[in-house]
Amino acid sequence: MLLDKNQSCLIVIDIQERLAPAMFDGGAEAIRNAGILMQAAKRLGVPALVSEQYPRGLGRTVPQLAEFMPADGPVEKVEFACPSNAGFAGRLKALGKKQAVIAGMEAHICVLQTALKLREEGFDVFVAADAVASRKQTSMDHAFARIEDAGGAIITTEMAVFEWLERAGTDDFKILSKLIQ
Repeated sequence: MLLDKNQSCLIVIDIQERLAPAMFDGGAEAIRNAGILMQAAKRLGVPALVSEQYPRGLGRTVPQLAEFMPADGPVEKVEFACPSNAGFAGRLKALGKKQAVIAGMEAHICVLQTALKLREEGFDVFVAADAVASRKQTSMDHAFARIEDAGGAIITTEMAVFEWLERAGTDDFKILSKLIQ
């Protein structure tokens, strides 16, 4: 199934100042690609939700992504599955979307539990593997396997952007394809 920008939302989970350095590669690839997804979503009118897990302890969203933050800001949470947080669930429901593209940290905890909960709620889930991080590669591998077993799709940032774009030759294509290069 293809992503449809009119049916999609972007969920960016817990890419925070004190969490990112603990990731496998410092979270560099995940941060970069989450930024691409956030820019593409904004450009194409795909609504985004950002969560922050216990920001008092883990800090705020990393500065590299702060400039792409949705206007209503992040949802603070202590729940691992984003939809288990009432504020997040309310914002998500208000969007009226059926597809969720997910980026974030950590793959085997909050990303996994969010993806599984969204699948239970009937969402088509697309996890951008190159925009997700964990402390260990094995944790990511097992998280992705569980998400696929539950009917979710493991994709890349580039897949999401080009499926949202649908075609070349547009102003959006010219701007967003430069982010991928």
